[in-house]
Amino acid sequence: MKVEQIYTGCLAQGAYYIESKGEVAIIDPLREVHPYIEKAEKNGARIKYIFETHFHADFVSGHLTLSRETGAPIVYGPTAKPEFDAVVARDQQEFSLGELTIVVLHTPGHTMESTTYLLRDKEGKDYAIFSGDTLFLGDVGRPDLAQKAAHMTQEELAGLLYDSLRQKIMPLHDEVIVYPGHGAGSACGKNMMKETVDTLGHQRKVNYALREDMTREEFIREVTDGLLPPPQYFPDNVRMNKEGYAHIDEVLKRGASPLNPADFEAMANETGAVVLDVRHQSEFEKGHIPRSVFIGIDGGFAPWVGALIMDTRQPILLVTPRGREEETVTRLSRVGFDHTLGFLEGGFEAWKNEGRPYDTVTSVSPETFKDIREKENVEVFDVRKETEFEAGHIAKAHLTPLDYINDYLSEFPEGERFYIHCAGGYRSMIAASILKSRGIHNFADVSGGFGAIKESGVEIVS
Repeated sequence: MKVEQIYTGCLAQGAYYIESKGEVAIIDPLREVHPYIEKAEKNGARIKYIFETHFHADFVSGHLTLSRETGAPIVYGPTAKPEFDAVVARDQQEFSLGELTIVVLHTPGHTMESTTYLLRDKEGKDYAIFSGDTLFLGDVGRPDLAQKAAHMTQEELAGLLYDSLRQKIMPLHDEVIVYPGHGAGSACGKNMMKETVDTLGHQRKVNYALREDMTREEFIREVTDGLLPPPQYFPDNVRMNKEGYAHIDEVLKRGASPLNPADFEAMANETGAVVLDVRHQSEFEKGHIPRSVFIGIDGGFAPWVGALIMDTRQPILLVTPRGREEETVTRLSRVGFDHTLGFLEGGFEAWKNEGRPYDTVTSVSPETFKDIREKENVEVFDVRKETEFEAGHIAKAHLTPLDYINDYLSEFPEGERFYIHCAGGYRSMIAASILKSRGIHNFADVSGGFGAIKESGVEIVS
């Protein structure tokens, strides 16, 4: 028996490869499926099943492409209504995989079709669960994403989730391994642990949602408390997972097309494409194409694209580090942004070398910022999350979380200079690019972020 978690940090997502006696099952595959196929071929095995725990909202699964490439059927749990050929399994239905058995446990609550897959070893002993977004480590799936489709309130869905956990998962023995669909950083839960594998026994001790003495009413109250609005691209991803999408090879062929600066500019003007610059924030600060949006490839790239560009049908043109063009297109496709039209050949340097106009971001050191604060009553805007802000922030700073910065545009001063910062510099540079793309230029970014500001001696309150 071989069980491998294939974890993608950018999405905080776990896909799974299970193999026994030359037969393979893949659970919740990513959009680019060739690594799964190559792994099976290398082991002399064939992919027999593709299991989906639910219709994902935060990423586009590779189920359709993988099924077309291998002939393996796609399996969903009860009540799923995909608009393509798939096996909609019964609760408790069993699937054989070599010497192993995979059992369908219908666990609605996060969504109505949400399903946990129980893996039994060759002796028939319960070995592991692949819990999707039903059970995370330290948390459970949020119950507000499927309200419209289910015609239910988040409280009603939370009640179903309570029942699912206690009727299907908690009766299993403590040694069962929990392989969740996501880890810390995912927007599909509130407070997940950084670990990505655990035992059910340990989760009983540390996961608030699995308390033995917890009433249904307490569970509903705790699970629904403090839920932030989901990213706006989530419904588009659900639609693509349910209805279908283009083959990843088609997306890559179009998106990884080189464009010289003249053609790049012409295409931007003709299509209304967003120019997305994915270089390091320090490079963007020194020079970038006017009105381009910065979201660095080496940060929380895909989720931030989804949260801030939002419309997956938006045409995109890329400015990338050399050699990372295909990687960028791939990572955009993971969250449903399939309409990349090409990249700037030669990068920003080619643009600059042709004498084309470019913009910069003004920044100041924390020490300079401290001196300015002591002499002037300047406005400061903190683009971190509310929880970070509450733990400590610059005195009299305004909270304008990056996720919702477009809702705060009217709050930024029109004339006098103001200052922005985040925790370390990545998010504030994203904010800077958005402000500039909206015609707001009278600001400076405080380099190094909150940690460096705090060390400089600026007054901090909580």
